[in-house]
This record gives sequence, C-alpha cells and structure tokens, in this order.
Amino acid sequence: MAIKLSSLARHVILFGLYGILGAALTLVVIFVLYLNSRPDLSVWHLADLDEEFTADSNVKTFEEYLALEDRLFRQLNEEVYARIANTDRTPFNRYNSGSLSDPEQQTQNWNRSYELAVDKPRAGVLMIHGMSDSPYSLRALAQSLNRAGAYVVGLRVPGHGTAPSGLTTVTREDMTTAVQIAFRYVAARANGQPVHIVGYSNGGALATNYVLEAITDGALPKVDSIALISPEIGLTKVAVLAKWQERLGHLTGLEKLQWNGLLPEYDPYKYGSFAINAGNVAYQMTLLIQKRLDELQKSGKLIDTPPILAFSSIVDATVFAPALIEGLFDRLLPGQHELVLFDINRRIEIGQMLKWNPSTMVGALQQNTGKTFALTLLTNRSASSAETMISTLGEGGTTAVNTNLDLSWPDAVYSLSHVALPFSIDDPLYGLNYKPDGKGLHLGAIAFRGERGVLLVPASEMLRLRSNPFYPFLEEKVLKFFDLAGSADQAE
Repeated sequence: MAIKLSSLARHVILFGLYGILGAALTLVVIFVLYLNSRPDLSVWHLADLDEEFTADSNVKTFEEYLALEDRLFRQLNEEVYARIANTDRTPFNRYNSGSLSDPEQQTQNWNRSYELAVDKPRAGVLMIHGMSDSPYSLRALAQSLNRAGAYVVGLRVPGHGTAPSGLTTVTREDMTTAVQIAFRYVAARANGQPVHIVGYSNGGALATNYVLEAITDGALPKVDSIALISPEIGLTKVAVLAKWQERLGHLTGLEKLQWNGLLPEYDPYKYGSFAINAGNVAYQMTLLIQKRLDELQKSGKLIDTPPILAFSSIVDATVFAPALIEGLFDRLLPGQHELVLFDINRRIEIGQMLKWNPSTMVGALQQNTGKTFALTLLTNRSASSAETMISTLGEGGTTAVNTNLDLSWPDAVYSLSHVALPFSIDDPLYGLNYKPDGKGLHLGAIAFRGERGVLLVPASEMLRLRSNPFYPFLEEKVLKFFDLAGSADQAE
C-alpha cells in the first residue's frame, strides 16, 4: 500500500510540474506573439552601419575618432536617409531629408561629437550623454562652461546619434574605450589646468566608471572632479530584466524581440525606439561600477576618489534614486562630495497618488549623522507655496541651512523627470516655456487631448516633463563646483 501511495505521489508531483511548465511555456508563447505583433521594423532598425566605432577599431586618437565619425554619417545618409519607404516621408520623421525633425536642417547637427575651444583654458571638460540620447542633451551646459573659460568636448557615444540599429550591437567596451580616447584629448587640451567630466544618465555611469578605473590605471589621465546628472548607478527593476527578453529574441530568431520599444522617430536628437541590448549594456555598467568600488574599498584606494557632485529627481522612472545613494554615495569616503535631490512639488498634494513616496527616504537621509557627503534638497518653501528653496546639510550634519531661490514650480507640474534635468525651460526643442516661431519642431509643451490608444506615441511619453524649471540652479552649481563661477563670457 505504501508503494502504491508513493507511486501515486510521484505521478501527482510530475503532473503538477508538467502543468506548471506547460503554463509557463504558454505564457512565453503569448509574450513572444505579442511582441512580434508590433509594427514592422524600418530601415533605421535594420541598418548595419559598420563605420561605427568599436573597441576593436584601429582608432587611438580623438582626431581619428572624428574622422571615423565623418565616414559613419556619410554611411547613415546612404543606408538610411536614401532608403526610407515613401510612406515614411513625413514632416516629422527625422530620417526624411528636409523634414521638421531632420537634424541636418539645423545650424549644427548636435548628434555629432563637438569641440568648444578656448585659447587659454581655465579647465577642460568632457561631456557624456545618456543612452539612446545624443550630445544635444548637454549642449547648453557645455556652452556655459565654454563661456566661463573651459575647453569643452562633447562625445557622441558609440551607437548613438545615427540610427537606433546602433543600439542592437554596441557594447560596454565600445563605450568605455571611446570615453578614454576623448578624455585623453580633453586632458591634453587643458594645458595643465583641472580636468572634469559631466555625465548624464548612462553618461554618468561612464563618467563614474572612468574615474574609478583611472585611480588604479596609471596610463589614464586623472579626473579632478565629476558632475553627474540623473546618473545611471542603479536601474529600475524593469530595466534590469531587459537581458532576458534579449536572450529570448536570440533564441527565437525574431528580430522584433530585440526591441523594448518601437516608436516613431520624430525626435531629432533622441531615438524613439529602444533596443533590448541597450538596457543590458546599461545593466552591465552598473555591475562594473559596483565591482570597481568593491576593489577600491578592499585596497584602501577609495579615498582617492575625486569630488563628486550629483543631481537626481527623487522620483525617476529610469534610474532608482535610493540606489544612487546606496550604490555610490554611501560608499564614498569624505571628500567634498555632494548629492542634490529635486523634491516633488509639495504644493500639489500628489503624495497619496504616488507608487512610491520618497518622504521616508529623504527624512532618513536628513537624520543620518554618518553621511560622508553634503546633502542638498530643492523643495517648496512651504506646502502652500510654489516658490522654492534649497535646504543643505553639510557632511555628517543634521542642521540644515535654508536658502530661498528665485525659482518656482510651474503650474500643474508635480515633479521633475529623468529626462528633464539637463534642459532649460527655454530650450528650443524641449523647453516648457519656449515660444515656437513656426520654423522648427518643438516637443516641450505638447498637450494633445482626445481618446486614449489613438496616437502612435503613448500619452505617457508626451506628458513626461522634458525640461527643468530649476536648470539655472543646476548650471550655477556645476560652474561653482568646477571653480568656474563668475567667469562667463571670458572665452575668446
């Protein structure tokens, strides 16, 4: 009888396992069919631009990098612009020559690497943009730094500024190698003056990685300080899971599964479509940074980390603000580091509608006497006022110094966003307050109204804040941090 029960139990267990496996397989099939039912891929998703820089390219200098970039953009014209379908020749397709979204119609194509020279530099600064982004994102800050006397180089990170297909093959090594080449160039042009890096989003991860690597690699020029904007130190859980969809795509051979999002390419300086590989590379960057921090901590060299200034919205759909604190700032030794957090708009009573209320995290930070960094919070002066102030706690301190700002929250804006921080509200493309002259594209204040599910671009994307009402504060803070404050318009 015992034998019969044991055999029955085994059959029940096997039946249950088969049922679970069958259900899982069914869900995977449904998921694959759903992803593959999305719009067909276009030429900009499939183009093989083999003139793109890789870590294996025979390129050693930034001049060679720019020469290769020239060939890449000629290839982009031949393989993408000249081959789009007639149905894609619309006024808002960036790959339709002469369209409102065509970056070549602008005075300067900010998808490309740029150099802002000065005869007698007071500093050198390398600007590194984010994932799926372009050098445009840090253009305004770069120009201000240049006016203050800095020799500035904006790097077009490999895989960017051309066609989204570049994100399907770019690697972490491609990006980190390009950063090394560009920073060597900036350091040489600085003529012995301090050299800094500004990194936005994934550029923040690349900047942090370079700084940590240079501490132990004597062949790399050292960094005097870095400023990070919405830095990619810790990703949201959705981003971390991207690698599994990529593996599923390789397993099935379905090209559409290489893409997390397939949206129209209407933005001249940022891809609408996002490749799964890009999310995986971003995740690899966060792992590499933690590995380097572990190694420096064990060797006692973490003390050599240069001063770090970082800006982050406390609510961010791309990078996780607490991870920036736990994964970087809590690990730093004292060294003139500062974390600037942009609070939610406390005047708009949004707290009960938030998926995650940041008040607990902010309160815990403010009470932490063991902090090895200064903490600055930009917040409302009061719950009934749109006017703002900054509340600053020194390293290890719990007594805040409050300073009123001549800046206020715009009406109906409840928080900043990941993509908003480096852009002024007067930015001609993304600015909330920019007044279009009818001659170009303006994405900063789109507010269509109608039925949901009708437009190709999700309403959540259109309503995401694209510019920062507190950008003047951010810019002034960076200039001061690099010891360039009060030096504007000195460049020749």
